[in-house]
Amino acid sequence: MMHQFRKTAIAVAAAQIALLASGAVFAQTTDGAAASAPAAGAQVPGGANMVVVTGQRAALNSAQKLKQNSDEIVDSIVADDIGKLPDRSVTEVLQRVVGVTIDRTMAKGDPEHYSVEGSGVNIRGLTYVRSELNGRDSFSANGGRSLNFEDVPPELMAGVDIYKNPSAEQIEGGIGGLVNLRTAMPFDFKGRKVAVSLQTTRSELKKGKMSPSGSIMYSDRWKTGFGEIGALVDLAYSESATRTDAFQVEPYYPRTDVEPGRTVWIPKGSQWRTLNFDRKREGAYGALQWKKDATLSSSLTYFKSKYKMQWDEQAIFSAASPYNIRVAPGATYDAKGALLTGTLSDPIDGGIDFGADTRAANRISSTTDVSWHVSWRPTSSWAFDTDVQRIKAKSTSFDSTVATAIKMQQENIDLRGSVPTLNFSDADRAYLANPNNYYWSFTQEHMDRSTADEWAVKADAKYTFDDPVLRDVRFGVRFTDRDAVTQNSNPSYNWAAITMPWQGELGGRLAYLGDPRFSNQTQVYGFPNFFNNNTNVPALVFPNTSLATGYPASYTALHQYYNVLCAQAGNTCSTWKAASFGTDPAGTNSQSEKTGAAFAQLRFGFDDLKYPVDGNVGLRYVKTDMKARGYIVFNPTGIPNDPAGFPTTGAAIPVIAASSSAREFDNSYHNVLPSLNLRMKATEKLQFRFGAAMGISRPDFSQLQGYTTLSENVDSTLVSNAAGTPLSRIVNNVSLTGTSDGNPNLRPIQSRQVDLTAEWYFAKAGSLTMAVFNKDLKDIIVTQSYSYPLQGTDGKSYNFNVTAPVNGARGRARGMEIAYQQYFDMLPGWLSGFGLQANYTYVDGKQKLYNPVYSVYCSGSDGGTSNLNLNLNGCDIDGKTFGDLPLQGLSKNTYNVALMYDKEKFSARLAWNWRSKNLQGVNVNGTRGTDGTDTNPASSTVGQHNVAWALPTYADSYGQLDASVFYNISENLSLGLEAQNLTDAKYKQLMQQGIGLKGRAWFVSGPRYTASLRYSF
Repeated sequence: MMHQFRKTAIAVAAAQIALLASGAVFAQTTDGAAASAPAAGAQVPGGANMVVVTGQRAALNSAQKLKQNSDEIVDSIVADDIGKLPDRSVTEVLQRVVGVTIDRTMAKGDPEHYSVEGSGVNIRGLTYVRSELNGRDSFSANGGRSLNFEDVPPELMAGVDIYKNPSAEQIEGGIGGLVNLRTAMPFDFKGRKVAVSLQTTRSELKKGKMSPSGSIMYSDRWKTGFGEIGALVDLAYSESATRTDAFQVEPYYPRTDVEPGRTVWIPKGSQWRTLNFDRKREGAYGALQWKKDATLSSSLTYFKSKYKMQWDEQAIFSAASPYNIRVAPGATYDAKGALLTGTLSDPIDGGIDFGADTRAANRISSTTDVSWHVSWRPTSSWAFDTDVQRIKAKSTSFDSTVATAIKMQQENIDLRGSVPTLNFSDADRAYLANPNNYYWSFTQEHMDRSTADEWAVKADAKYTFDDPVLRDVRFGVRFTDRDAVTQNSNPSYNWAAITMPWQGELGGRLAYLGDPRFSNQTQVYGFPNFFNNNTNVPALVFPNTSLATGYPASYTALHQYYNVLCAQAGNTCSTWKAASFGTDPAGTNSQSEKTGAAFAQLRFGFDDLKYPVDGNVGLRYVKTDMKARGYIVFNPTGIPNDPAGFPTTGAAIPVIAASSSAREFDNSYHNVLPSLNLRMKATEKLQFRFGAAMGISRPDFSQLQGYTTLSENVDSTLVSNAAGTPLSRIVNNVSLTGTSDGNPNLRPIQSRQVDLTAEWYFAKAGSLTMAVFNKDLKDIIVTQSYSYPLQGTDGKSYNFNVTAPVNGARGRARGMEIAYQQYFDMLPGWLSGFGLQANYTYVDGKQKLYNPVYSVYCSGSDGGTSNLNLNLNGCDIDGKTFGDLPLQGLSKNTYNVALMYDKEKFSARLAWNWRSKNLQGVNVNGTRGTDGTDTNPASSTVGQHNVAWALPTYADSYGQLDASVFYNISENLSLGLEAQNLTDAKYKQLMQQGIGLKGRAWFVSGPRYTASLRYSF
């Protein structure tokens, strides 16, 4: 990366030198009497100049000044030293801001994997958040429109601004809000500036070696014969090694055959897992500035962030037949019949089927931004600014799972405590640790690669009035040309059995590890220090991680076990086929987008009123033209590979040929976006704001993809004789489903929003602010199901139940914020160093479908209208609908409390962050299936286990305590110690069922400690 940075820096320098020479010639013909202009790049949207400060108290004061003087409603965090934000990631920094919350899972559709440093960002309960770097558009190649904030090195940041209401001059696209990341510029400093930081971090749960981090910044400025020149270089490197342990409980199934005369709810097991996570984050930033005089200046910036993560996981999960689970006498249940304590077994299947998988995943992503800015002030009245920006982002990912399986003889579960308690006898533990009891089960690989790039050109003008009321008028245009290409393996997640009990062609044989032919490359993993030694779980047998990372050669070797047993049984064997990638057009989706925008904004002020009022009013017009290319793909992977003539009864299995067909779509729309921002100053310290605006948030590129995958899933039971010889197969259910990754005809979500604030700035770093807000939304994108017909080889048309995003709802998010901060200077002596910072946010959200699809029952999974509410309202395993779900990601209550100390050489902070329960998703990984019970009395299949179900999954309320303390050895040198998650908080997930909100998962990641050294001069 450093080699690439050096090459790019040389090119940047050459371009800037050429600009300086041409600018010097051009400047000779301009009027040199212009007023002094701010340094290029040192300005954030709304006109608030960046303030460089040192010390925690001064940082809060600078952020307060930014908020007080801004044209819009904004909250800021300013580094307490150059480029040093007070947390280990930008995401963690953002959670301190009033109205902002962060997710703590790695992906929205997969809540089973915890993110220690946080992931997605919500503002005022909404996910529609734009990101900028120094006031310019910025994004990651993540299928969305904003940055992965966890990818960005916080060491490169001088500050972060969160705008909560738009003005016409701001780039459109953030209904929830705008996050602007700011870097330093050479002219921000009076002269030479050097800053160095070194850190090392230790995870208490993972233990092992320390994770180093460091950064260095050099900035200087010089006066020459053709103007003043400034140069800045900032480099950052960071590692993080963490671990997450988890317990999980499977969804509860209604059973009438366990307790006489009553229905009880029984999970098909409880499980545990551990995940080791390693990431490296690199950043390089360079800036050149030139200023001839007050009339002409220019800047050129280069920014690159690179993120690399690798995680591996050892997890056991229940793959049992839920209706075959037996509960030993003496079990206890809660008031609604849900199991509390009991011993589970499955004598019908010879034990409870559990899988033990080793999963390895990695991702490498980067974003590169090169921007050129020119400011020209020909007269005292006119100012012109031009930006040319080039962004390139890319991301590659590989995800691989290899699994063994075991038939657990019994599992004793106690669900009464704060986490599940699993009890095993010594014999049970010995059985689970014995490799001879495991067999090779399945493999699954996934690959993806994404690239996104954009050219953006912006030209703005400002005319300043010599008038007691009119301040200035601003107008400008902006054009963008953006392309995004995503490639997925085909199939996207290629699940393939090695040996499974339902594979009739194996003649009942399985590749047990006790067989010398199949006994290699496994490990007995004992889960050391599990849950920080707060609980004890049995050792299990897992595949070596090298089998997951050794794809495709390791997969080929494992699937040979199937061939050996199949040939031994004398049957015709299928051949494992790796997922295609990069060569199959069906796995490629291409998007292009062009936008053109124009705005005009008038700033004004009535200073002679008893209570002076100022503000701005403006209008922004934007046109969007899109093109998307994709495919519809069907792979009939669900048909059992039975030998010819093998007796099959039950539901018919459609025979549909594999297919792939190309699609191309065009989509255009335009939007007119007015805005008004007013501020009234009751006194120099007390002011009120009013804002009203219309805004849009375009669909994510992942939501616009025209790529649909159709699947055929066969649920069947193999009938064998006493000797274990397969005799016949009973097909219980055939489900035809599909997933559409997007809808190229989506329109942007639109909002009408109103904000009102009261702000009292009673001291330096002392303020009390309040805000109320309301955002009315329309064309919210929701996932609905529709019936997609596909013709089989018999000429009949079969309907697939396809889920896809549509503009299908309206809604609102309204609430209030209150924030307070103060240092208690009135206290005597050393006590005057104490301070308090606190904020609270309340948000209430509603959503109403344009076409309600609620029904009492979710009967069937055949793509008919009876099951359209699966993804919108959720369905329980007893076939009943939930409905009336909250907006996803919205916590009604959030607060931060920080006790601070800043006196002489000491600076410290003890910070608590808490948010209430929020809906993570419906129909997400781990809490969905197709074996629910049909309880609809009007259904022809009432009583059968054929209903597709999807449980709403929530993140429970969660609070975390972090701390830091720094000691200034001298004016230039400081030592520090930081701690995250001091209380070893547990992150709990809930699943909604008719019996209430039940615990789904419990995650712990343990405390992290960081020692740091900072030096600057």
